[in-house]
Amino acid sequence: MSPDTGRSGDGSDAPVRVVATAEEMRELGRRLAGLLRPGDLAVLSGPLGAGKTTLVQGIAEGLKVRGPITSPTFVIARVHPSLSGGPALVHVDAYRLGGDLEVDDLDLDASLEESVTVVEWGEGLVEGLAEDRLEILIGRGASGEPGEERTVTLRGIGPRWEGVI
Repeated sequence: MSPDTGRSGDGSDAPVRVVATAEEMRELGRRLAGLLRPGDLAVLSGPLGAGKTTLVQGIAEGLKVRGPITSPTFVIARVHPSLSGGPALVHVDAYRLGGDLEVDDLDLDASLEESVTVVEWGEGLVEGLAEDRLEILIGRGASGEPGEERTVTLRGIGPRWEGVI
């Protein structure tokens, strides 16, 4: 995937993409789905309303899984089976989780190998689930206005992601 806007400003050389609309965020998700395979863990971070669930909707479309894709804030996790023989999507919202023990209670590692697992608000909680992961940081502009463009930073961790992003 070639980013449109260059590299992150944090010195990590992570690709950054500017996303202007919700449809562009879904399109980015569809493109990311083409990179994802069973066993992959993606960790999404960003402020409330940044577009994390919208990105997951695009990933779900690209993976061709059963929907609808909505934020699993109150149920914590949803499994979306494939409609095309591909991997299921496990969509997790860790916002309400209090720590590592509650993550362990979800038993996400039981389905990790055969599914694509995407965790919103998972930073600092789910990194121990997999040695390799894709970290996706969605940022909003300084004003935080709803119609404002977002920046999406992709950072692959581990050998699985070397040369992929």
